[in-house]
Amino acid sequence: MSGPLAGIRVLEVGHMLAGPYCGLLLADLGADVVKIEPPGGDIARRVSPHYIGPHNAYFASLNRDKRSVVIDLGSSEGQRQLAGLARTAHALVTNLRPAAIHKLRLTYAALREVNPKLVCVALTGFGLDSPYADRPAYDYVIQAMTGIMEMTGEPNGPPTKAGYSAVDNSAGIMAALGLLAKIIEGKGGQVDVAMYDVMLSQLNYVASASLNAGERAQRFAGSAHPYIVPAQVFATRDGWLSLFVTHDDFWRRLCDEIERPEWITDARFATMAARTANRALVVGSVAQIIAERDAAEWLRRLVPLGIVAAAVTTLEEALASEQVRARRMVIEVALGDGMIRTVGNPIKTGSAGQHRPPPLLGEHNHLLADGVTA
Repeated sequence: MSGPLAGIRVLEVGHMLAGPYCGLLLADLGADVVKIEPPGGDIARRVSPHYIGPHNAYFASLNRDKRSVVIDLGSSEGQRQLAGLARTAHALVTNLRPAAIHKLRLTYAALREVNPKLVCVALTGFGLDSPYADRPAYDYVIQAMTGIMEMTGEPNGPPTKAGYSAVDNSAGIMAALGLLAKIIEGKGGQVDVAMYDVMLSQLNYVASASLNAGERAQRFAGSAHPYIVPAQVFATRDGWLSLFVTHDDFWRRLCDEIERPEWITDARFATMAARTANRALVVGSVAQIIAERDAAEWLRRLVPLGIVAAAVTTLEEALASEQVRARRMVIEVALGDGMIRTVGNPIKTGSAGQHRPPPLLGEHNHLLADGVTA
């Protein structure tokens, strides 16, 4: 593999999403990611009903560019094989439960004698040591427990989760960052990343308002921003428009374009503070006008003015867009008799090369032979 992380070996003891996504980001950047799987393989190999040749689509989306070895970590032979790989590795990342991480000796404390410079990353739901440490933790649960579900959705509707695995993916990114920071430091050690902590950290300004001003997080209709008005989705004649008027200059441009110049000087509309105080009036007035035109027309009129606006599109429309093509965000990974199409890496380093297909289970078991470092 080529890339900025070429020469870095990472052992991945992961399943499903968070750990494997961490490994995927590193592998795409050139790291040699050796995926350690149990005899039955990562459960992600069987999650999706869709297959491309022998590869499950779910597994393929998270495991290209890696190598796979099968180790029974619960056996003495498996522990010997783990130690052999750890001797040549820079880091190990796992997203098993804390009890399993300790039992299977996947911590720095357990592996430091083998390799004192090894960086061990534990990516768990609630941390290696906490009151909730061994609770089951999935994306849904973390969104529920950190307030994210409660603040998402329409005001009178039920709590709503994000439409994708926001927690797992965010935690995978944080684990990759922590892993690389520790490698750069040049010392071995334990990195402890909790999904719960990651999502609380991403609530930054919302949490700050609660901690410092006692402001209770609430939902606003139309997925509106708590402080900026108008900044939400509006119904158009043929769909939905996301409109984000971030400051007063953009507000004046919008008023001129929609032929409401009187709103520029109206005390209820003129400033950000006034618009926030008169949210219902402002949103209702803008919504009435937006509803009269198609989303595409609004984009033609507003985007050239620098006003932040976008049509709400489907995933399929996004994947087929010129933006995706220009950024090479849909990639093709060659197989022996076909190809896998998947989403690419968002980090562009100027050293993109050919991607390897996801590994077959145990495809690289030769790495377990004593002395094998290739």
